[in-house]
Amino acid sequence: MHVYLPIAGQSVNALFIVILGFLVGVLSGMFGIGGGFLTTPLLIFYGIPPTVAVASATTQITGASVSGAMVHMRRGGVDLKMAGVMIVGGLLGSFVGAALFRMLQASGQVDVVISFLYVVILVGIGGLMLKDSLVALGLMSGKTPEAHGPRHNRWVASLPLRWRFYSSGLYISPVAPLVIGFGAGVMTVLLGIGGGFILVPAMIYLLGMPARVVIGTSLVMILAVSAGTTMVHSLTTRAVDIVLAALLLVGGVIGAQYGALLTTRMKPDYLRLALSAIILLVALRMFLGLFWRPDEIFSIEYL
Repeated sequence: MHVYLPIAGQSVNALFIVILGFLVGVLSGMFGIGGGFLTTPLLIFYGIPPTVAVASATTQITGASVSGAMVHMRRGGVDLKMAGVMIVGGLLGSFVGAALFRMLQASGQVDVVISFLYVVILVGIGGLMLKDSLVALGLMSGKTPEAHGPRHNRWVASLPLRWRFYSSGLYISPVAPLVIGFGAGVMTVLLGIGGGFILVPAMIYLLGMPARVVIGTSLVMILAVSAGTTMVHSLTTRAVDIVLAALLLVGGVIGAQYGALLTTRMKPDYLRLALSAIILLVALRMFLGLFWRPDEIFSIEYL
């Protein structure tokens, strides 16, 4: 069954989009990630314009983060004060990201920039994840991430105006989480990703937050910023396709439940290895797409 996407200006197979959302939802349930960094490239491969894919993916991220954030809040695994500081930075970053997005749209280079940034980010994340999984499985020599342990970064420790974050047991400057949130907000607008795969390591290794509150705090921040980003896209770029977002949400919500069940039946290190392979394959496909000559060099789009 085909449905028409009013913002994208094209018809798509509704079942295919739901299945795509389901698969990303499974990955989200298995690895605790929003899945935006995979949703957007896959939508682009399907033929959705990058601007619409980026803006619509933030809606799915918002929906996927709600249930996870609620669970962690009930368990006391959220530092609301830390999340609040990061949300302020994230919302500021979303407005800056929207301005950059509009500038790239006006220059006609937004599609190329989005694809290039995705290649860089996916290669970096996939490479690090592949290395960690190979080390954990004993297939490669090196220290496991757990061997380092959380600690303050020197840059963070040198910042003035320290606050006490009681839930995290930290006494640090709010400038550090504000900057981290700002960067995540910019990325959310430009690339349609929640930024959880960057937020979590930054919160552990830069801020020194304990693992018990990292995931929940990250989800609360992602939820607020992605919701704000969706609103920013709606008002500025006008690229949010609610029909596409709804189809992705239907599949994503169902897939996340199955993904959570699979984590209890598979070894985490093998899951991480599989995800790293998927990420690197997506990065390779996007890299090749930057150089492949399209079948139709010119196209006419009705706005």
